[in-house]
Amino acid sequence: MLARTFTHALVGLESRRVEVEAHLQNGLPAFAIVGLADRACQEAKERVRSGIASAELQWPGHRITVNLAPADLRKEGSGFDLPIALAVLAASRQVPLGALAGHAAVGELALDGRLRPVPGTLVAAEGARRGGARRLVCAAESGPEVLLAGVEPVPVRHLAEAVAYFRGERDPPPVEAPPGDVAVAVPDLADVRGQERARRALEIAAAGAHNLLLAGPPGIGKTMLARRLPGILPRLDDEEALEVTRIHSVAGLLPQGGGLLRTPPFRAPHHTASTAAVIGGGPHPRPGEASLAHRGVLLLDELPEFPRPVLEALRQPLEDGTVAVARVGGRVVFPARFQLVGTMNMCPCGARGDPAAQCTCSPQRLDRYRERLSRALLDRFDLVVALPRPRAGELGGAAGEASAAVRERVVAARARAGDDLARTTDADALLTRAVERLPLSGRGHARVARVARTIAALAAAPHVAPEHVAEALAYRSPTELAVA
Repeated sequence: MLARTFTHALVGLESRRVEVEAHLQNGLPAFAIVGLADRACQEAKERVRSGIASAELQWPGHRITVNLAPADLRKEGSGFDLPIALAVLAASRQVPLGALAGHAAVGELALDGRLRPVPGTLVAAEGARRGGARRLVCAAESGPEVLLAGVEPVPVRHLAEAVAYFRGERDPPPVEAPPGDVAVAVPDLADVRGQERARRALEIAAAGAHNLLLAGPPGIGKTMLARRLPGILPRLDDEEALEVTRIHSVAGLLPQGGGLLRTPPFRAPHHTASTAAVIGGGPHPRPGEASLAHRGVLLLDELPEFPRPVLEALRQPLEDGTVAVARVGGRVVFPARFQLVGTMNMCPCGARGDPAAQCTCSPQRLDRYRERLSRALLDRFDLVVALPRPRAGELGGAAGEASAAVRERVVAARARAGDDLARTTDADALLTRAVERLPLSGRGHARVARVARTIAALAAAPHVAPEHVAEALAYRSPTELAVA
């Protein structure tokens, strides 16, 4: 007796169609799963057996072989529980064979037969749609996520409900579309007092998707400013929102019952995070913080405290917008187009640049501090801002401009950025002199030109003028950051 159903395996952010075959034959009762299944998938034998018993269904007294095809694709995770159970029940004629046609299934079984949601259901649903499946049987909590992929969900809370559905004894309950996009609370820029130059740099960074480095003594608002950058970024369009939602679904971070993630994501890993945690990877490659920040902001607070290999590994995604993870079993590519924001002190003790404190760092200690950041990494920051300690009057002053007002200017500037703003002759001459006098690399020259275009777009100028280039150069000056 043979039966089959379909599911989808995750490979990075892609899904691969997997045919689940269950074969029952005479012999001593046994249960084997073949087809390059990992440990979690092999443990499905116990979950499926207990789930079928808890659903008051009969466990076949045969030799059972479940094959997950194609056999050369590694199967990972517990999402194969439900399709394995359905294939076994169909092979034992407890579920009509023809009823499984046009369906795919994904979900983890509890020992009492309840169905649990699994990460990556959105990606599995997209694969089911491409594979021709009309419906996806899944955990009830995953129904709204399946709807995002344009597939009709069959939400079930228990294996017994799935069996009743395939027997024609019950219709699938309706799944309401998500009431709206996922709501994400973002701090408002109005909370920041003073630091006008840093606020200006933040607006330029948002308008041109530029990388930003904030330096200065501790406690002056560097992290506070960085956390408010997502609030002045434009909301994600449909395609961008689906990309971000897909990544968070695979990572298991998508809120249940929610819609698309429209707010640019914000990620701030601790400086003790490993390279795999930040970049992505591991034995079974999963997206890291860089990919979770895709279309949003990646904050590296206390930048020099991060291990040098982590910082150097960021150079590829900063240039290419992707992270490529190569393993013996293949190569996985994760999107990672984010804005990098770094914060740091001017010296190890933190007193450098603070008129109210005396720096006690020796030249040798300063040299070691400088060596933590390579010139190649610093060159990838479009804007470098040294923040002074705010005066007492500024801290007690009126609230700053709100994020909503700044975001309007950012959106308008991004709309104008599509126009080819040419530099005037005087602007070109100023940029040429800057390359000759300042230690600007070819990459630095290009980044100054990009920042100047952004400044011109914010000013609604018809072309890039010398004053726009001069402001852009002010954020690249070697005196801005003593350790640079």
